Amino acid sequence: MKTFRTMLKTELKLSFRGMDMFIFAICIPIVVLIIIGIIYGNKPAFEGSGYTFLEQSFGALTTISICAGGVMGLPLVVSDYRSKKILKRFKVTPISPAMILSVQVVIYMLYAFASLLLIYLLGMLLFGFQLKGSLLHFMGGFFLVMLSMFSIGMMVGGIAPNTKMAGVIASILYFPMLIFSGATLPYEVMPVKLQKVADILPLTQGIKLLKAASLGLSADNVRLPIIIMVVLAVICIGISIRFFKWE
Repeated sequence: MKTFRTMLKTELKLSFRGMDMFIFAICIPIVVLIIIGIIYGNKPAFEGSGYTFLEQSFGALTTISICAGGVMGLPLVVSDYRSKKILKRFKVTPISPAMILSVQVVIYMLYAFASLLLIYLLGMLLFGFQLKGSLLHFMGGFFLVMLSMFSIGMMVGGIAPNTKMAGVIASILYFPMLIFSGATLPYEVMPVKLQKVADILPLTQGIKLLKAASLGLSADNVRLPIIIMVVLAVICIGISIRFFKWE
């Protein structure tokens, strides 16, 4: 446990020195929130909707930070350490692949929670946003989305041979999910054919879960997303630890 705390403290300092995660995980969700609030305000999300655009988008906005940290940030950091032979040095110490990956997961979880808190507070103070559903259900869904998205990053970071390859894989996964899963462009306004494509993306399922929790919709609508994300997390975490590359 002492080793974990030491690694976490060191990695946090290194992360704070860079501005990448601050921009992508903190600033961008806030900017999108403000843009949505200014343009749409309390207008209905779409025709026939009983919810405002902001209420409909809240769950999706909270996933921007998760996706940025889990799918893009985490694998790039781990693969960079592999390229710089840092992981090779760790190999001769008691540090395990699970510990290395867990430290990075905790760091990006902190970014995700900070982003969630800021989005909620700013939405409430600037635009009168109120969570319609259960906070407990929403936080449960938030944890599950983090688990599934971070597991993808763990897998990519654990097995990518170098930073370049990790960057390519992460980009292929990150940008389609950011654009087409509903994190930025609302799922409900997409054409039916595009919705069918979006349903393939795991983040789409996560956003459906968070949207249902934030709006207080029936739990029957989220059974499939929950199953998909749990199975995805188990598979990706298993692969990341079993096939972890030290060099």
